[in-house]
Amino acid sequence: MPCDKLKVIEDVERDGSTEEHQEEKKTMSHSTLVLRNAPEFEIDAYDAATGHYTTISSEQFKGKWAVVCFYPADFTFVCPTEIAAMNAHLDILTEMGVDVVAISTDTKFSHKRFVETEPILAGLKMTIGADPTGEVSRNYGVWIEQEGLALRGRFIINPDGIIVAEETVAPSVGRSVKELIRQLEAWQHAHDTGEVCPANWCKGKKTLPVNTDEEKMTGNVGAYVTLEDILS
Repeated sequence: MPCDKLKVIEDVERDGSTEEHQEEKKTMSHSTLVLRNAPEFEIDAYDAATGHYTTISSEQFKGKWAVVCFYPADFTFVCPTEIAAMNAHLDILTEMGVDVVAISTDTKFSHKRFVETEPILAGLKMTIGADPTGEVSRNYGVWIEQEGLALRGRFIINPDGIIVAEETVAPSVGRSVKELIRQLEAWQHAHDTGEVCPANWCKGKKTLPVNTDEEKMTGNVGAYVTLEDILS
């Protein structure tokens, strides 16, 4: 990786900006994709499970739950911790019927070297997509124009190909895989039952049956779920 690009990544991960653009408002391509069709793509990738290069496409997600995770770059600091955490929960996500792919603007060759040399990625089973032109990152609204990198963007896509959840954060702080799993369980329940899930909902807790009790519930949610239920 060129030294100047690595310097940009270090600045962005440290304080969310570069020296050159700390006082300049960034030109972002981002607008919410929630409730829209997930952008389609087909890109090169590195399959860590087989050790071979491959191709991944949005076509493979059709009719399934999927998570598309963007991260800024290989050979950085927070990024490998996120990938390792996701990989540690990959069996759970697979059992839930969820496909997961990580994407950065690095090449597939960089991905291979990254996985082979970063100790925390030992035993990685994930596939990492390569978006060196930034086209996929732009389409998902996570492209940082000035740096040529992607933000940490995570998108939950339902079996109908609709994005139902989007989480985009600056590079300095990693995301929670446990929270992702909680959201996936909630979205799967809502999708399958027509019920809705209150704040902090976890599997087995009370839901709100708006598909049957909409009129009764209006202005009377507290009769169905209490603050104690929400916070417990």
